[in-house]
Amino acid sequence: MKYTVDVDTKTFVRFWLVIFTIVAIGFLIWQARFGLMLVGIAIFLAIAIQPLAARIQRFTGRKNSSFASVMAYTIIVLAIALILAVVAPVVADETIRFVRQFPETFESTIGGWDGINSFGHTIGVDNLQDQIVTALQSFSNSVVSNFSNLLVTGIGTISGIVTSIILTLVLTLLFAIEGPGLMHSFWKLLEGKSKNSTVSAYRRLSDRIAGVISSYVSKQVIVALLDGCVVTATILLLSLIFGFSGSIAVPMGLLALVFYLIPMFGQIISAILISLIVLFSSPAAAIIFLIFYTIYAQVENNFIAPKLQGDAQGLPTAVILSAIVIGIYAFGLLGAIIAIPVAGCIKVILEEIPALRKVHNS
Repeated sequence: MKYTVDVDTKTFVRFWLVIFTIVAIGFLIWQARFGLMLVGIAIFLAIAIQPLAARIQRFTGRKNSSFASVMAYTIIVLAIALILAVVAPVVADETIRFVRQFPETFESTIGGWDGINSFGHTIGVDNLQDQIVTALQSFSNSVVSNFSNLLVTGIGTISGIVTSIILTLVLTLLFAIEGPGLMHSFWKLLEGKSKNSTVSAYRRLSDRIAGVISSYVSKQVIVALLDGCVVTATILLLSLIFGFSGSIAVPMGLLALVFYLIPMFGQIISAILISLIVLFSSPAAAIIFLIFYTIYAQVENNFIAPKLQGDAQGLPTAVILSAIVIGIYAFGLLGAIIAIPVAGCIKVILEEIPALRKVHNS
């Protein structure tokens, strides 16, 4: 049976206008996705520093929240700069020292090229020394021939990263200073057009979501501090046992602290970097540190961190770990970073749905 549907011109035009508008908005969002991501990160960071700003405001007794936000922002930026100033020279010095001592280390541990050739004979490779030298020369020639391209690409990448960091820092400062005032004006504008109970319900939801983000960051920093202290103590103990300089203990702890703020991947990166740096001083100490830190990281990731985050977000440990796994497979590193606060925000929204329905039905 056939049916004929008559559609007037006005309805037809409206339908395609809606389709075109949706496609255009989607295209604009896709084109601006990187900028939107920077804005989102800046908002996240601005919310995250609010607990520190609130503490500063209570401590100073000032009514102006902008001053406290600027102070909190300044403290965090200076802390990051101080960490970089402490860690970078140690990494550079240890690398230079390793390069200078490499011939002696190579001779004492492997036996020089004679040891390499002997090892080659055991695995069925004749004159392994010449093959290694040939491979290194080929790699060197390839790097030199493509140096200009690598230089241009490297400069472009670095400049893009620096620009993104500066934009994010500036936006974070602006959102930290003007964010509370903008939100107050927004809710005040809504109160003039809606019932107060409806606006209050959505404002409570917004405040709870902001609380979830700030609480997550606070707990993450606490666990990162614990991780840094453990690494510092471990390196210091190993330096006493194996007789190398303990001056790298604090910088390595700071390095572990910073990288821990990157969920899942941060500890892997810091473990590799710290093990390599310790390797320059003592191979045995590096192996022991890597084994110990791997075991400690499992305990921390499966018991300590989920317990703290679960208490902060009101989520079971299984939900926390599931959120991280889903975030990694869905959005990679960014998904891992936002997985826990997103899970906490979803929980808050689900809890507030009955209250929102009640307000809308009344």
